[in-house]
Amino acid sequence: MTSTRMSRRSFVSVAVSGTAALAATAVLPGQRATALSAPLPPLDPTALRAAIDDLEHPPSTAAQLRVGGTSGSWRGASGVADIRTRRPVTAHDRVRIGSVTKVFVATVGLQLVAERRISLGTPVGRVLPGLLPARFAAVTLAHLLNHTSGLPDHVGIPDPRTAEEVFRHRFDHWTPQEWVATATHGPLKFAPGTRQEYRGINYALAALIIEKVTGRSYAEVVAARILRPLGLAHTVVPGDDPHIHGRHVHGYLTMADGTLRDITTYDQSSSRGEGDMISTASDLEHLLAALFSGALLPPELLELMFTLPPDDVRMLDGSPARYSTGLQQATVNGVTFWGKTGETYGYKNAAFSTRDQQLRFVLTYHPTTARDGAESQMIARVADLLTRNPSAEGPPPPPVRL
Repeated sequence: MTSTRMSRRSFVSVAVSGTAALAATAVLPGQRATALSAPLPPLDPTALRAAIDDLEHPPSTAAQLRVGGTSGSWRGASGVADIRTRRPVTAHDRVRIGSVTKVFVATVGLQLVAERRISLGTPVGRVLPGLLPARFAAVTLAHLLNHTSGLPDHVGIPDPRTAEEVFRHRFDHWTPQEWVATATHGPLKFAPGTRQEYRGINYALAALIIEKVTGRSYAEVVAARILRPLGLAHTVVPGDDPHIHGRHVHGYLTMADGTLRDITTYDQSSSRGEGDMISTASDLEHLLAALFSGALLPPELLELMFTLPPDDVRMLDGSPARYSTGLQQATVNGVTFWGKTGETYGYKNAAFSTRDQQLRFVLTYHPTTARDGAESQMIARVADLLTRNPSAEGPPPPPVRL
């Protein structure tokens, strides 16, 4: 996350809680779910409507949900796009998608691998000479894309603790080189490929590699290879533009006095390549359908997006790895999803599908806080509704972090 959205320290806890919220179920620590292992219940429109109409848990200004796949479909929206005008949210309103950006970047990176313009084993330093210290020579493109690089924590960046501090830093600007430099102090945290730690800097570097290999900006490459071919007309890579143009949902933060302040416009340079894109719920659903259907990648490389690191590669806390190349895995009530969560201040998203596309869902909503750890409640209850068989006996299983 960028310094204008939330501190790197707070991002770690919120990113983990977002994944944990989606993992409400029967997968025990150390186990891996590999297929759709539980029957899907019929869609319950009344319950789904209630799930997104509850804008108190967490406190939010709006929500949109799209459910699709061969098991059925449902669409709904709640709340307002702008608290000043009270304009209702519509299906074509743009939102900031945060780390769902990584799905686009990973897909383009794998396309370049398919074209043999680069290999997954290519050291970062060979493509971007001088950007990383020589002691990081073992870090490869593959390590970036599946978060096993071991790059150090950021040093010397703002660490906002309150909404007021967020606004003070909202227009801080970083060049890609300046941002990468903040994560080059000290040694690697672990030997590349031996552990997994979710880090945005991995994808900031991946975007720079895409630019070096293609000779074009990462925004131009994403547009040419994904957005235009799929007709994702409402999706953009904003570059240095801090605004969202066209119809969009505003994001807000609750200030110390309890009022809401608009955080829609801010500089996203510190999330370039890892969390800066803008899209719509409908475009994200279209992306998932095309990607999982094989429209963007050859089978052998698409398979990497559904392949976690080996069992001996664990997260830093010892839990099983949960990120593949470009996606994350989550299992809810025995149903395994692949996709991505994303968040920025005022915006939170979840875009997931079963691999066989029996069930897809894209949820975008707009929590007004980002520090209490409860922002993922809506993801949890939607995922539970979509997967829990109402005839199942016994109490719900406890949440399990993947």
